[in-house]
Amino acid sequence: MAQATFGAGCFWGVEHFFRQIEGVTDVTCGYMGGNDKYTDYQSVKSGTTGHAEVVQVEYDEERVSFETLLTVFWQNHNPTTLNQQGGDIGSQYRSTIFFHDRIQKQQAEASKLALIKSERWGLKQIVTEIVPAVRFHEAEAYHQNYLAKNELPSCHIFYG
Repeated sequence: MAQATFGAGCFWGVEHFFRQIEGVTDVTCGYMGGNDKYTDYQSVKSGTTGHAEVVQVEYDEERVSFETLLTVFWQNHNPTTLNQQGGDIGSQYRSTIFFHDRIQKQQAEASKLALIKSERWGLKQIVTEIVPAVRFHEAEAYHQNYLAKNELPSCHIFYG
């Protein structure tokens, strides 16, 4: 299975959207991009660790492409708000694509450029980071599949 890692605000909603895609075999909420060796939700929520709330997506490349995952990523958050998605404010909610190889990096950069050229967001700057994947910290068990476990609707707005 291939892996992709995305930060697009609160990981609960991001996880929800990726779980809907045929060919996605698993989605895990967690943290990436910080400076410490170990972290937890309370630390990340404080905004002091440098981590972003992310989802790590495992997918079957025979059934779904990374480019399709990128499309879902762009449609389900606002990539123009720096360190914020809706009411969630702080660097832990930043828009980020953590690439796992050179091909993912190229595809992520191409998709960002296409989004900019589309002028879908008008004159607003796309602030999404495209950076190498680093150590992934799995979030606590109660965060995994949180919306479904608690029978809640998504906390994200569809921007498609």
